[in-house]
Amino acid sequence: MPTRTARHGAAVAALLLTLGAPDVAAAPAPPPPEAPTTAGTARTPRTARTPDTGDAPGAPDTADAESAGAALVARRAALAAASRGGGAAGLDFRACPAVEDLPSHLRCATLRVPLDYARPDGPQISLTVSRAIATGARGAARQGALVQNPGGPGASGMSFPLVAALPGWERIAAAYDLVGYAPRGVGRSAPLSCQDPAARAKGPVQEPVRPSPAYKAERRAQAREYANGCARRAGVALPYYTTANNARDLHVLRAALGEDKLTFMGASYGTYLGAVYATLYPRHVRRMVLDSPVDPDPRRVWYRNNLDQARGFEGRWRDFRAWVARHHAVYGLGTTPEAVQAGYERVRDAVARTPAGGTVGTGELRAAYLQAAYYDDVWPDRAAALAAFLRGDPSVLAAQAAPDPAVAAEAENATAVYTTVLCNDAPWPADWGTWDRDHTELARTAPFETWANAFLNLPCASWPVRAERSPVAVGAQPERLPRTLVVAAERDGATPYAGAPELQRRLGAGASLVTETGAGSHGVAGGRNGCVDRHVERYLLTGATPGWRVRCAPHPEPAPVSLDDRAAGARRALVPPVV
Repeated sequence: MPTRTARHGAAVAALLLTLGAPDVAAAPAPPPPEAPTTAGTARTPRTARTPDTGDAPGAPDTADAESAGAALVARRAALAAASRGGGAAGLDFRACPAVEDLPSHLRCATLRVPLDYARPDGPQISLTVSRAIATGARGAARQGALVQNPGGPGASGMSFPLVAALPGWERIAAAYDLVGYAPRGVGRSAPLSCQDPAARAKGPVQEPVRPSPAYKAERRAQAREYANGCARRAGVALPYYTTANNARDLHVLRAALGEDKLTFMGASYGTYLGAVYATLYPRHVRRMVLDSPVDPDPRRVWYRNNLDQARGFEGRWRDFRAWVARHHAVYGLGTTPEAVQAGYERVRDAVARTPAGGTVGTGELRAAYLQAAYYDDVWPDRAAALAAFLRGDPSVLAAQAAPDPAVAAEAENATAVYTTVLCNDAPWPADWGTWDRDHTELARTAPFETWANAFLNLPCASWPVRAERSPVAVGAQPERLPRTLVVAAERDGATPYAGAPELQRRLGAGASLVTETGAGSHGVAGGRNGCVDRHVERYLLTGATPGWRVRCAPHPEPAPVSLDDRAAGARRALVPPVV
């Protein structure tokens, strides 16, 4: 069972979270603090469609009340930062609360923002912020704050400043204050919750390979109840958890940090947030690194993006099986991807009959092996678990795939934020016939994750926020953006590669694209690929981009490690060295 500290370390090393949220709910997070929670139909907010060019003092306000409200709150935050007077919009960094489990050299603060930017002096919520001061000597060429969003939506970036201790981050950490934060809805930032774990079925989750009409009807009913649960728990606050509001919060955070322009790193969903910010606030962009980008085409946000993701996962699932087959001598699972698939299906059939360790059914099995479609560094562990199970030892699989009660509340919160933001952001098909037709057709060629993705997102078909929801038109900013850097892996399944050139195109002529060829781990920057990291570091330190499009060779695939090797390594660790 990983500790909280270990999970933080994994998060900051990869600088990402998944686009998809966990398909497992657990304990609820508390209701949004200081926000109205009256049950009932949520009030319809305005939808941001036009870029905000009226954020500077004296500039004409746009017709969008939310944009005008965000401009007002950001001005107040900037004045508070300039005067160091704190106040409602200022940041007062102090020792981090124990609940954050962060080391003592980090400092934390809370940022007050409106729940509804159309009412900037209305109900307020508090966002948690963390910071590590630049390590460079005073008087050195410091470059202000570097703010990061790890994705989700539903992921917290509070642990981001810990990257300062990782190899390869020394020069960036010397130049920048590293700033992380939990977006609205996440962690202690006006947390969202949609479901009490007591309402969920007890025991392992069993998913059919091919869902029957009866099973689909059951999942449709569950999705409606989940959507209604979001409305009951969030009340009138529900419509205000959106990507546009996340961008407005980022605008206020930038100002509260005393920065006129934003330097930003976003991974996965964080790339979409960064792109929306650049569209709404082009005057306030300094530098942006957008890693593993979501396709920002409004026609694909979010229903079609999820169809694309299921196709991408299928390709990456095959990459994993091909790697296992190449290492048949270690794992004994077959010399072809098809043979490895057959072994996986034998395991799936077995846990459908008798859950591994009493906790791992077909749902938990699929969720564990979905990680192999995200990150190749888990391939040795997942292959070893399959091999052990087929040799009669289910304990290895149970250890890897069993739900972790220690992160149950965090997982429920992440799922709630993921669902709420995606459902609020954009229109989704309301008729089941469209969902059934599209996913039945897709599952013929991409069976691994298609239906699980469909059922995860299905609450959006009956979402209780009654509004005309239109995604922000990324790229519609009226001004040319400064140089930006897009980074992508060619075989990424979570955010398929087609989104990278699309994002580059929409960011304009100053955008560069660095591609890791032949690789597919989600989240490229931050230690996986030296070529990519050199481009990222140079850009953050100097603003220089490598050209329009640059290709980097893939990072090395993981080395196979058998269970026998792991056991031998553990035994060796117990033997004291001979001096």
